[in-house]
Amino acid sequence: MPNTKNTGRLFHVSETGGIKLFQPRPSPSYFAAITGDVVFAIADKLLHNYLLPRDCPRVTYYAGEQTTDADKDKFMGGAKASHIVIVEDGWEQRIRESVLYCYEFPPEDFTLLDECAGYHISYQQVTPIAEYCIDNVLSALQSRDVELRFMPSLVGIAEEVKNSSLNFSLIRMRNAIL
Repeated sequence: MPNTKNTGRLFHVSETGGIKLFQPRPSPSYFAAITGDVVFAIADKLLHNYLLPRDCPRVTYYAGEQTTDADKDKFMGGAKASHIVIVEDGWEQRIRESVLYCYEFPPEDFTLLDECAGYHISYQQVTPIAEYCIDNVLSALQSRDVELRFMPSLVGIAEEVKNSSLNFSLIRMRNAIL
């Protein structure tokens, strides 16, 4: 794990408002570099990956320096946005009705875990420096240069994206329809 301190803006998204203190908890996913309970934060540039209801499975991706032209054409062709987020059709209404709370964290308390996914961690409890209410998720995504796509199932596209040269995150896939 890189031992560099973060200097950019970091956030945590929740469906619960009014959280005053975030306590370290076990990671919901395995990372070899995590050696204890942590508080997760997401870098500002990839915050859009978490501007959805917590349990909503999603495939998120964007073209990186290593992305081939063929993959850009296949997965990004025709997109006006630089980032794509794909969710299952059944989540559309819940997304429209969701209210999210975005907490900003002091960046000096975090270290980088995964640059491609924008993950940062802290082994200490964290007091947010700000809280923002997001009552229109679709508008928030659009304002961040994101194209939101809906599909009946994520399984096939998740596998294709995982085997591509794109930068990606597969989030809450354990909740996806098989």
